[in-house]
Amino acid sequence: MALLEVEDLKVHFHTRHGVVKAVDGVSFSLNQGDVLGIVGESGSGKSVACLSLLGLVPSPPARVAGRALLNGQDLLGLDGDRLRQIRGRKISVIFQEPMTSLNPYLKIGAQLMEVLTTHERIPAADARSRSEAMLGRVGIPDPGIRMDQYPHQFSGGMRQRVMIAMALLAKPDVLVADEPTTALDVTIQAQILELIRDLQRELGMAVILISHAMGVVAEMSAQILVMYAGRIVERGAPADLFRKPLHPYTRALMDSMPAPTDGGSAAERQGCRERPVAGRRKRLAAIPGTPPDPANLPAGCPFAPRCPYVLDICRKTDPEERPAPENSGRTFRCHVDI
Repeated sequence: MALLEVEDLKVHFHTRHGVVKAVDGVSFSLNQGDVLGIVGESGSGKSVACLSLLGLVPSPPARVAGRALLNGQDLLGLDGDRLRQIRGRKISVIFQEPMTSLNPYLKIGAQLMEVLTTHERIPAADARSRSEAMLGRVGIPDPGIRMDQYPHQFSGGMRQRVMIAMALLAKPDVLVADEPTTALDVTIQAQILELIRDLQRELGMAVILISHAMGVVAEMSAQILVMYAGRIVERGAPADLFRKPLHPYTRALMDSMPAPTDGGSAAERQGCRERPVAGRRKRLAAIPGTPPDPANLPAGCPFAPRCPYVLDICRKTDPEERPAPENSGRTFRCHVDI
């Protein structure tokens, strides 16, 4: 049995302009110790899908439907009090902008200790000791001193490490990393991703890694979900997706990625992507148009207005999810075999 089983998840917002289908029938499973990557452009529904599992999407105006079984318990059927007992203890989240997630008026130590005093009811002295140890574990120097400082006294990378420490204090079964490196420079991004990967392996927890960058999730994930307009349009192992994307949107995401001219990324070294000839730069391909308005989706396939392979049937009939021709466990939603 999977640790987390999400079935037909729907998150619809009822507005004066109509029903916004932010997430529309998403299903996936996550096993203990696995890393699941979810990728897509802004507005594809990837963050809303995962935040709805933690009860962090306001309802109303949202209407959340489906099932999300964590160790057999349906998260979507729990009331607010029960969800608060689970958040941080069974399932935790790292947000993409820590400065808006940390309380600027409270010292870092107080915010960390609150996780333990809330979920484990331990004495303050023990909570401080464990919080200080976790700060050191995520690579923050002088954790005893840093415990008594405020968020504005930390750099962006250090604040993100604090968020990771806070998310891991109660040793959750599942960690949701919602674009954890978006606001950081590339050097710090690599450090944060390496830290998450090391802690995931050390603690044996499952991770959902949300990103708009295919390369980021390919480095860490056992499986990738590609989302567009609130739906999963392709799913499969990173090596399979990089070798031969089956959905035009997945291919467009690949073509929009910068390709190195030297040693290449880990994904490329593993054969996930053909490397260009040294010294030759590849022109990046932009995806034409913009993502559709979720309150006014086009008829047929939502990607049809932007798709270079579009057929008449694509504009009329929304494709069903179907298995890949090679029977590898991959699935995709498209009328065309590209």
